[in-house]
Amino acid sequence: MSDVMAVAAIEAIQGERRLYGFAVNGCDVGRFADISRLRRGERNDLRGYQRPEVSSHINEIRRYLESPGALLPNAIVVAFDSTVRFLPGAGPDTGPTRAGTLLIPVTDDKEVERAGWIVDGQQRTAALRDADLHAFPVFVTAFVASDQHEQRSQFILVNSTKPLPKGLIYELLPSTEGVLPTYLERRRLPAALLERLNQDADSPLLGKIQTPTSPNGVIRDNSMLKALEHSISDGSLSVYRSGHETSIEGVDAMLSLLKSFWGAVAVVFPDAWQLPPRRSRLVHGVGVVSMGFVMDAVVERAGGSSVVPRDVFEAELSRLRPYCHWTSGAWDLGGGVVRAWDDVQNTSRDIQLVTNHLLQKYRQLNRALAG
Repeated sequence: MSDVMAVAAIEAIQGERRLYGFAVNGCDVGRFADISRLRRGERNDLRGYQRPEVSSHINEIRRYLESPGALLPNAIVVAFDSTVRFLPGAGPDTGPTRAGTLLIPVTDDKEVERAGWIVDGQQRTAALRDADLHAFPVFVTAFVASDQHEQRSQFILVNSTKPLPKGLIYELLPSTEGVLPTYLERRRLPAALLERLNQDADSPLLGKIQTPTSPNGVIRDNSMLKALEHSISDGSLSVYRSGHETSIEGVDAMLSLLKSFWGAVAVVFPDAWQLPPRRSRLVHGVGVVSMGFVMDAVVERAGGSSVVPRDVFEAELSRLRPYCHWTSGAWDLGGGVVRAWDDVQNTSRDIQLVTNHLLQKYRQLNRALAG
């Protein structure tokens, strides 16, 4: 049996269509709106339009919603059928909008079809459903659809807008606060280090990393972030972390080590350091990530010291220089694999091949010295 929920709403006119905006407790959205799952009918006809729930995404949103100061400004978009009714209020009309009350059929019976279908926001709705919250109001933007074809069209339009460039998100991360999805939280510290490396006057990478505010940089931000992220989680930079926290002193120590290493790279490979990626694999993704692993190996050989001077890095990289082919020649990657210098690409496989090659040569050199 269905009841009716009365909510204060704003009606807006767009051409011949009417939109409704209102706020409800997040856990109540499921009482008036279903999710139309994409599937095939008995005659193989296409039905629905929503993808399956993504549990990891839902858990990320739920974790955020249960954190202090959570904010969910994005409206959930719902397509209603003709059973909803709008009752204008007594106040004056204000141009294309008017205030009133929206009457929405609701039900708690899972077998009864709802009056609305979620066009955008199914993961947020699921997170609100599962979250341990007494109340969490959310905005809903709604329209009346004639049929599922119109709902599907709106679903495609809403979800086909161009997402924010990742570079912009990464550059914004250091100045954010609060809880973020895990994949962004993991990159917050690397992004902060990248910002300092690209901005500090004493950094050998000053202006050299390409970001939205530094478009002339030659090193892709994502490549440097990968190198930093690995070193923070499993490499030489991990020693400066206490659990998941990093002190200001820890960040400064990380930066000191990174500046020493990349300063040594610039000295040992001066020509390759000054060229663009198409002419130098050193500043290419394959070079940046593989050299990050070399940095960790050098620090490990130095006993994991918290301070490795630039001249030590220079000496170690100089020994490795004959086996690096950043701008000419060919990489002998072992196992009969020989690749022209510019044939190695920014792929996981090629990065792994070059990294293994450099680390193997470095270990061989160290064993020779020890023997």
